[in-house]
Amino acid sequence: MTDSKKNQLKKSLGLSFNIAVLIGGTIGVGILRTPGTIAEMLQNYWFIIASWLFGGLYILLGANSYSELATMLPKAGGSYNYIKRALGEYAGFLSGWYDYITNAIPPAFYCIVISEYIIILFPALANYSTVMAISLLAAFVLLHLSGVKNGSVIQQITSFLKVICFVALVVACFMYSGVQVPKIETDTTLFQIGLIFGFFKSLQLIIGTYNGWNAVCFFAEENENPSKNIPKSLFSGVLLVVAIYVLVNVAFFHVLPIETIAKSNLAAADVAKILFGDSGAKIVTVISIFSLISILNAFMMIPPRILYGLSRDGFFIKSGTQVNKGGTPITALLVSSFFSLFLICIGSFEVLFSFAAFISIIVWGLAYFSLLKLRAQEPDLPRPYRSFWYPWTTIIAIIASIGLLAGFIYSDPKSFIIIVGITIISYPLFLVLSKNKKV
Repeated sequence: MTDSKKNQLKKSLGLSFNIAVLIGGTIGVGILRTPGTIAEMLQNYWFIIASWLFGGLYILLGANSYSELATMLPKAGGSYNYIKRALGEYAGFLSGWYDYITNAIPPAFYCIVISEYIIILFPALANYSTVMAISLLAAFVLLHLSGVKNGSVIQQITSFLKVICFVALVVACFMYSGVQVPKIETDTTLFQIGLIFGFFKSLQLIIGTYNGWNAVCFFAEENENPSKNIPKSLFSGVLLVVAIYVLVNVAFFHVLPIETIAKSNLAAADVAKILFGDSGAKIVTVISIFSLISILNAFMMIPPRILYGLSRDGFFIKSGTQVNKGGTPITALLVSSFFSLFLICIGSFEVLFSFAAFISIIVWGLAYFSLLKLRAQEPDLPRPYRSFWYPWTTIIAIIASIGLLAGFIYSDPKSFIIIVGITIISYPLFLVLSKNKKV
C-alpha cells in the first residue's frame, strides 16, 4: 500500500493550468503556416472560413463528450482509460500507444523548429542547430523533474504571452487599410473531385492544427476539482482557440488577397512584412518562438502521463509509475525524453508526425463510441457532467470521425498503411504483455 501511495500523482493543478495547457498544447506554428496551403487547395474565402469553423465545431462536439468521460474517469492518460473501460484491454492498449506515439513525437519536432527559428534571429548560430535542440530538451527535462508546479507556472505564463501575441497580430491586420478586402468570385467547382480531395487534405491540416484540444484530460488525476474544472476549461479553451484561428484567417485575408496567400509557405511572415516592413519576418519569428515554447512545455508533460497510465495497468515497465516528490512521473518523463533525443539525433520523424491527425481521429472516435457504450453498460457510474443533447451530439461526433477518417484514407493512403502496420504489430505485443501481467 505504501508504494501505491508513494507513486500517486499529486492533486496540484487548477482551472488556470487547464486552460493554459489546452491553449499551449493546441496553438502552435500550424496556424501561421497552414493558411497558405489551405488557400492554395480551396481558393474560396467562404469555403476556407467554413472549413476552419467545421473543424472547430467538430472539436466542440468532442469537448462535450470528453467533459463527461474525463469527469467520470478522472485518471492519468486520458482517452486510453475510457476506451479500455468500455471496449476492453486490447482496444485500450492500442489506443493508449496510438495516443502516446502521437504525443511523444512533437517534443523532438518542436525542439528542432525552435532552434531553427533562433538561427533566423541569430545567423551566427547556424552550425549549432542540433546542439541547441538537445540543450532545449535537457532544460525542459530539468524543469519538469523539479516538479509539476514549476511546469504549470511556465505553461500559464507562455500561454498568456502567446494569446497576447496573436491578438496583437490580428488587431494590427484589421488596423491596416492599405489593401481593400478582395471581391471573392463564387466558386462553382465545389463538387469537382480535385476540390473534394483538397477539402479533406485541408481538414487534415486543420484537425492537426486543433490537435491538443483535449490536453486537459491527460491531467485529470492531478486536478484539484476535475468535476468543475475540466468541462469549464474544455469549453472555454476550445472556443478561444476556434475564435483565434478564424480571426487569424480573416485578418490575413484582410491584408492580402487569397491568390497571394496561396503562394506563401509562411503566410504570417508575408502578412507581417506588409504590416511592419522588413522587420515583419522577425516579429513573426518571435511570435513563433513564444508559441513553440508554450506547446513544447505542454508536450513535455502529456506523454509521461499516458506512459504512467499504461504502466499502472501493466502495459509498460513497472517503474513507469514512479512519481518524485514534486509530483512528476519521473521514469515516464525520462523514457519519453530519451525517445525525443533519439528523434532529434536521427531527424527522421516527419513521416510519423504527418499522421498525428490521422491517429487522433481514430482515438477520438473510439472515445466517443466508449461514451455510448458506458452509458448503456454502466448507467449508475457517477457522472458529474453529462454531455448536452446526448446521444445526438456524440453520434454526430462519431459520424464526423468516420467521415473524416474515410477522407484521410482517400487523401493520405501512405499514413493509413503505416497505421495498419502499427496495428498488426501491436497485437502479438499485447499478448506478450498480457501474459507477463498474469505472471
